[in-house]
Amino acid sequence: MRSKTILRIIGAFCLAMLLYVEVWAEDSSNSGHWVTAWSTAVHAPLPFPGLPPSPVFENQTIRMVVRPTIGGERLRIRFSNAFGTTSLKIASAHVALSSKASAIVPESDHTVTFGGKASVTVPPGAPILSDPVEWKVLPLSELAVTLYLQEKTESSSVHFWAQHETYISESGDFTTRQDIPNPTTKSSWYWLADVEVWAPIQTSAAVTFGDSITDGVGAKQGEYLDWPDLLANRLAAGPTLATLAIVNEGIGGNRILHDGAGVSALTRLDRDVLAQPGVSTLIVLEGINDIGWPQMKPRLPNGTIVKETPFTHEVVSAEDLIMGLQQIIERAHQHGIRVFGATLTPFEGADYYSSEGESARETVNHWILSSGAFDGSIDFDAAVRDPQSPNKLRAACDSGDHLHPSAAGYKAMADAINLSVLKSTRNVDAKK
Repeated sequence: MRSKTILRIIGAFCLAMLLYVEVWAEDSSNSGHWVTAWSTAVHAPLPFPGLPPSPVFENQTIRMVVRPTIGGERLRIRFSNAFGTTSLKIASAHVALSSKASAIVPESDHTVTFGGKASVTVPPGAPILSDPVEWKVLPLSELAVTLYLQEKTESSSVHFWAQHETYISESGDFTTRQDIPNPTTKSSWYWLADVEVWAPIQTSAAVTFGDSITDGVGAKQGEYLDWPDLLANRLAAGPTLATLAIVNEGIGGNRILHDGAGVSALTRLDRDVLAQPGVSTLIVLEGINDIGWPQMKPRLPNGTIVKETPFTHEVVSAEDLIMGLQQIIERAHQHGIRVFGATLTPFEGADYYSSEGESARETVNHWILSSGAFDGSIDFDAAVRDPQSPNKLRAACDSGDHLHPSAAGYKAMADAINLSVLKSTRNVDAKK
């Protein structure tokens, strides 16, 4: 009799636990999750001749403007000291709606805290997440993230080509000010890695992973005419697909197999893609710099052509690039992320063009479209090439350097993506 009673108690307990787990799971799925709504790939200051030195801040305020591509019930901000060799000390931080130039909408201003404190020290090499800010964010609204750095601080972790100007103050803490008086402007973001929102469980992010053609070089800052932002506009216009963020992790000059402008794509994949919350999809457009950089012959101010650069001997074959892309596919698949391969766009006429490079580009593009290694393919090459000279960008799609697309070219690329495949199952074709 006693054993039966014990068994009934155990049975009742197990049933109660099952019901609890079921209710907890239902509540958890209904409550949502964190999804990256905006992000950029931080890197060390670029070491190339002719570029301005990365600034050193002391007793200054930095206001950076970003545009999340989805909304959410609250937000948090990730700062990154990934390339710092000393601690980053943020004395205060705020987030608000951006108004015009350095101005914010005053009533939207929120203090950003870290463990309940207004200041934080970020160790070398580390990121830091802010506390959640209880503030409903609307899709495609411009946000101003403002930092005050009291101590002398070298800008070690940056994104060189920002999609909006950054405003830097004279001496003083202006984090709570509506606008920053007499700011200087820079074209970069500093230590700002991503903005995450709490969104419904069906919401996810698609990361666009690439080089300057993804970063938006050739598009005017502040107008969001790069192809990832134009793709986000298309998604936002269609309510059935409004739950997919488009996250731009391009770095101008980046390569798959070698460091240079930022660490290689294979090195940064974990930080810039796999560690992002809520990622379901990856679009890869990279490899043209691997092909072209060994052929670069830069010209010195006196007109002399440099015959050999540090990249001259970093020649890669089409087979090398295919291996690198396969590595990206496999590592993303291990995390349940679908991967779409985008064909490399034409570059005849660019400074580093060669017939051997064109042959490698064509081989890689054929593999992207026909191998079946990706979960789908996007033919950006077909979207922007000149039908009469397929090795070249179409005149209307050329920004002028025969490498980077114009605003019209970026629009053609964004329009070439079949939106429905971004929420489809695996093994679908992303070409229209």
